[in-house]
Amino acid sequence: MDTQVSYYHLDDNSKRAYLAINQDRASSHMPGIVFLAGHGSDMMGSKAEALCTLAEEENIPFLRFDYFGHGQSDGQLLDGNLSVWLRDCTAMIDNLTSGPQILVGSSLGGWLMVLTALARKDRVAGLVGIAAAPDFTKDLIWDTLSAAQKEQMKQTGSIALPNPYADDDVIYPLHLIEDGNKHLVLGSTINLDIPVILHQGLKDEEVPWQTALRLSQQLAANDVQIILHKDTGHRFSEPGDIDQLQNSVRRLHARLRHR
Repeated sequence: MDTQVSYYHLDDNSKRAYLAINQDRASSHMPGIVFLAGHGSDMMGSKAEALCTLAEEENIPFLRFDYFGHGQSDGQLLDGNLSVWLRDCTAMIDNLTSGPQILVGSSLGGWLMVLTALARKDRVAGLVGIAAAPDFTKDLIWDTLSAAQKEQMKQTGSIALPNPYADDDVIYPLHLIEDGNKHLVLGSTINLDIPVILHQGLKDEEVPWQTALRLSQQLAANDVQIILHKDTGHRFSEPGDIDQLQNSVRRLHARLRHR
């Protein structure tokens, strides 16, 4: 597997790390796949690796990259927000891919895949969400804080909350919440008419399974599937989970490829 990292320079000359394969095979009959990672994750995780394996085996164009402040890209995580990361997504798709794309978004990436699809309707042909977390800055962070915590966050500019995967707390800056409010999607119809598959674990303690239902209800598309995984948590990284993810992407790609 080719893991030679390349870098794309944005207009401000900051760089984003990416890995791309089979881009020369892209066409209207050969959609590409783009993986969008979760908050604090990078393009080297198990889900990204599994999709890269699928793309290599079936000669499908595939792109994965690190957002600003993530992985091997420039910037600090605490300086990033939805506007910055959405700019990354559109820039990478515009400049590193051609033809229709299937966006596969994990957690934060599930929010970004929706925003990117809205911003690039002519390029995005389908979506696959993995514990997709649209509006998480409001619904899963701000709205869960006490009045005292909200006031503290306003005074100090950030808040530290327990990290389920490490001893160190996760720090969320106030500007992330404020910027997230500009990109909320669950409060009105999401004007996308493309096939969507949403994978959601019922043992996910970070993104409740009801979020997948809310997202499906707000999407204008009728072709929306929700696949609930009874014993799966937020990371969605067990072998059975990965197999089902690959199967969903393979199935959706075959449908779009033969249109």
